Amino acid sequence: MQLPVSGNDPTTHGVLSSTWRESLAQPLADETMTTLQGLPPIENPDARALVLGSMPGGMSLRTGRYYAHPQNLFWPFMGRLVGASPALPYDARLDVLRGAGIALWDVIASCEREGSLDSAIRGAVANDFAGFFARHPSLRAVLFNGAAAETTFMKQVPADALPAAVRRIRLPSTSPANRSIDEATKLRQWAGALDAAGVRVVALQS
Repeated sequence: MQLPVSGNDPTTHGVLSSTWRESLAQPLADETMTTLQGLPPIENPDARALVLGSMPGGMSLRTGRYYAHPQNLFWPFMGRLVGASPALPYDARLDVLRGAGIALWDVIASCEREGSLDSAIRGAVANDFAGFFARHPSLRAVLFNGAAAETTFMKQVPADALPAAVRRIRLPSTSPANRSIDEATKLRQWAGALDAAGVRVVALQS
């Protein structure tokens, strides 16, 4: 099944402009070779799905908001699937996610990085996932937002930290730098993963 993707959504993208590509690669003035601290988790005790990135990008760190880059597809996807529309105020979107049983966090608690690309990360220190999993007994799946998040998790987090009943699901990155998969295919994969975690999603049209 497939959900039509609107071309009128200002947060969607077709061809990624050279300006945005450059903005992803260039460092913010205050993050060049300095230790960056990640964002606190968005959570509630009944969360069933944990969406993990690797480390927030420069714009997210600067604003203190997850997936703040205007061409990142995360919020458009959450709007279509669970009602957390990018048109809503940020705090209202977080409330919708919590109500749907979705938690947000990143694998890395702190690191050094120039720019916003995962390939530039150095000296990564992982978040406390043993503690997180202990606080969320209803968790069914960890959804990795891109291959880099999963790879980093496997390297940084002890294998026994993840409860045996919790699935690992790697999803295509919602980053505007990932153009290897079309938007509709990404959306179907995200819908299927959330459904597998017990999150009620909007039915996709065939």
